[in-house]
Amino acid sequence: MPVCWLVSEDDSHKPIQLHHHQTVTLGRGPKTKIKDKKCSRDQVELKADCNRGFISVKQLGVNATNVDNVVVGKGNQVTLKPGQRLYMVNQLYPYTVKFTEETSTPRPVGEESKSLKRPNQMSEDPAKKVSTTSHTDHHRITDGSPPPKKTPEACSDKSESAGHWSQGLKASMQDPQMQLYKDDRVVVIKDKYPKARYHWLVLPWESISSLKVLRSEHCDLLKHMQCVGDRMVQQCPDAHKLRFRLGYHAIPSMSHVHLHVISQEFDSPCLKNKKHWNSFTTDYFIESEDVVAMLEHHGKVTVKEGMSELLKLPLRCHVCRKEQSTIPKLKEHLKSHIS
Repeated sequence: MPVCWLVSEDDSHKPIQLHHHQTVTLGRGPKTKIKDKKCSRDQVELKADCNRGFISVKQLGVNATNVDNVVVGKGNQVTLKPGQRLYMVNQLYPYTVKFTEETSTPRPVGEESKSLKRPNQMSEDPAKKVSTTSHTDHHRITDGSPPPKKTPEACSDKSESAGHWSQGLKASMQDPQMQLYKDDRVVVIKDKYPKARYHWLVLPWESISSLKVLRSEHCDLLKHMQCVGDRMVQQCPDAHKLRFRLGYHAIPSMSHVHLHVISQEFDSPCLKNKKHWNSFTTDYFIESEDVVAMLEHHGKVTVKEGMSELLKLPLRCHVCRKEQSTIPKLKEHLKSHIS
């Protein structure tokens, strides 16, 4: 997967590596070589998202930290992307962020990653149970059995009715042929109708019907679900060349809470209509971190009114935002963004 580096523009010290989803505090001190006392020792808190290619910047110090010309403000948080500058304090000490490719497996991040090695988990590494061939045969468990053929009926909207999905999802959780990973809190399964080359679902064993019933006591569970999803991405053989997003549908058709882990090339025969596309490329798709933040700050998840209308929006490329008239034209256009 990509590796994140914070690079000093005045070349005063070596680039600082920021590990995926690991919080790092920087300011005045030997690591940055900054001696300016207007810069706090704990001036900024940084957290890299290597999959999505940005850093979250939170100002901790009293004096201003800037991202380009925008003052972050003490206690506030903004996003730093490649091409932007982070000024550590008072428009001084500029930094840029760079993402490079690394073929070696990243080390696990935090205690949640260790939970993936619990004694009662499946004996095999989840990544070893996933193989990719053509875009019609994704994520099958390598048990020697031939992959099921996807037919137009298998990818149809009728197969995705609420009742079918609700019952099918619960059955899939218990099906060893669908399971890619499991521990005592969650299970990861292949999405039966993947909307991209890689499309997995992380589900809790605990019966939770929807986002609406989540409360603050579920925070640890959702953080663990996100950690498991991140680990699946790290172990994906194409993680170094694909972007992934982790999130929830605002109004899911299934009755059991599930976290989508989906690659962003959207190369799948099951992505067939506007509803499919907009459910993953508009605000209808709520980032995992945003759901956790809502629970931490408000004790519940609030879904804005009118979310269903987002599914009717025009087809727009999620990379360049260019509008396309049909799904086939959109898919053809997407090829230009795949390296």
